[in-house]
Amino acid sequence: MLTSPESEEGASATRMSAARLGRWIAFLLAALAATAFALGFATPPRSGPFCTGSCIAYPYTDAVQFVPRDYLWVVPSIFLTPLFVVLAGCIHGCVPPGKRSLSVIGLCFASISAGMITLDYFIQFQVVAPSLVRGETSGLALFTQYNPHGFFIALEDLGYLLLSVAFLFAGAAFGRANRLERAIRWTFISSGLLAFASFIGLSWKFGLNLEYRFEVAIITLAWATLAVSGVLLGFFFLRARRRELPVP
Repeated sequence: MLTSPESEEGASATRMSAARLGRWIAFLLAALAATAFALGFATPPRSGPFCTGSCIAYPYTDAVQFVPRDYLWVVPSIFLTPLFVVLAGCIHGCVPPGKRSLSVIGLCFASISAGMITLDYFIQFQVVAPSLVRGETSGLALFTQYNPHGFFIALEDLGYLLLSVAFLFAGAAFGRANRLERAIRWTFISSGLLAFASFIGLSWKFGLNLEYRFEVAIITLAWATLAVSGVLLGFFFLRARRRELPVP
């Protein structure tokens, strides 16, 4: 089937627009992921299996002494998955038409993940922390981040597992045409496979005592993937934009 010049011109404009937006989002995502990583690493565990001293116990009301210090990592983390949704949309606009069924599935899973994780984090910042400060702690134990088997950890685990599915489909949408695309492809696919392997392995080993062991593993893997892929995608979009520029 022949392609009209008008349709080819429209497709080129779409790729150009996606690449222009994608390069800025990709580098911003990498920077935010690195920031969240640093703040999360600097926030010591206050309860659960990794706590080594001055631990707080149920109902976790003693956590008021750590507000707002222990909630600083939540601020950049709120924006990570929504930014990846935008990035997944830009990927969809730049991959070949034959791969767009994969990229749109990745975009859908990224959107579901962003909704869950953003809500989970926003509740910590806007509900749990203010309630602790005001002493309004009735029923708060299930929602606080300090509860190793509460709603926060469960939603985070599920949200990042769904993000890992998005990684798998986004990675599959990239071809093997050059080293950069191969690097993006295997960064995403390896991350997705490792996420599910770690969930199965840790769940098998610890069962109902899983607590936040998987949460630590999955956010480490997800944030590292967002940081690395953000840099790689930034250069991918720069290259894609140059290909679409008219020859003088």
